[in-house]
Amino acid sequence: MKLKVGLALGSGGARGWCHIGVLHALAEEGIRPDILCGTSMGSLVAAAEASGILDKLEAFARGLRQLTIARMIDIDVNSGGLIMGNAIMQQLHELGFKDTIAALDRPYMAVATDLYAGREVWMRDGDLLDAVRASIGIPGIFAPVFHNGSWLLDGGMSNPVPVSAARALGAEIIIAVDPNSKLYMPRHGAPDLTTDSNGFGLDMLLQNMPAAVQPALKSYLEPKKTRRRTPGYLEVLSTSIDVMTDQIRRSRLAGEPPNVMVELDLRDVTVLEFSKADLAISRGYAAMKAKMPLLLAQL
Repeated sequence: MKLKVGLALGSGGARGWCHIGVLHALAEEGIRPDILCGTSMGSLVAAAEASGILDKLEAFARGLRQLTIARMIDIDVNSGGLIMGNAIMQQLHELGFKDTIAALDRPYMAVATDLYAGREVWMRDGDLLDAVRASIGIPGIFAPVFHNGSWLLDGGMSNPVPVSAARALGAEIIIAVDPNSKLYMPRHGAPDLTTDSNGFGLDMLLQNMPAAVQPALKSYLEPKKTRRRTPGYLEVLSTSIDVMTDQIRRSRLAGEPPNVMVELDLRDVTVLEFSKADLAISRGYAAMKAKMPLLLAQL
């Protein structure tokens, strides 16, 4: 009897483009996951796969440039985040995602986090892209989403790699993909904090603000130019999210181990560098290929 294969795609912001490469590697071996679960960017890629439009999402991702990303950013500092996310979701709608989770060709679940209850929320029905939008709500960046009486944020705050969700949907062999697994491995020397970093999306945010407030916002957000550069707002936020989700991930996976753990080294991609899809996708493909013998031995 064929075992049900579940795919648990983890959070990681822009690093989550790696999931596209993972799915390509599986397809080359004729492996089509029976169950798809995702947190944050993992929920988006899983939704594209279940909607039959992974190729369109990949083309969209590979075509992203700083300018095109900037045009999709709708700033509203009164929304509970910096970005409303409506313009981004409109672009995703145009790719052809299925309207509802019920319309997908396989069981699917997106994981979000209830802001006030402090618990994970499993989204298994209703509007598909509404579920994705709730799951990708990076705190401090994207505005939270009001859904069924609760304010929801990024699922990475509660379940960064949703192995438990895949198991709950009936998966017997679970492949888990963690885009953040190598973030805190030993380095040769300390990170360079003496020069400015443009990897955290400051320019994109500023381009979408009224000209009159750009100088003040830039002064607040950008790294301070001291003898030893002080990290800027977006850098502190991005790195803090990494630290938080790493601790949660370690705890969750210790009690909920998958059958195959695919670990990525994407330390050179921040959570906001969405224009680095080519790099992330190629790393995801290579990482899944490396674990293929282990997977095939269990099928």
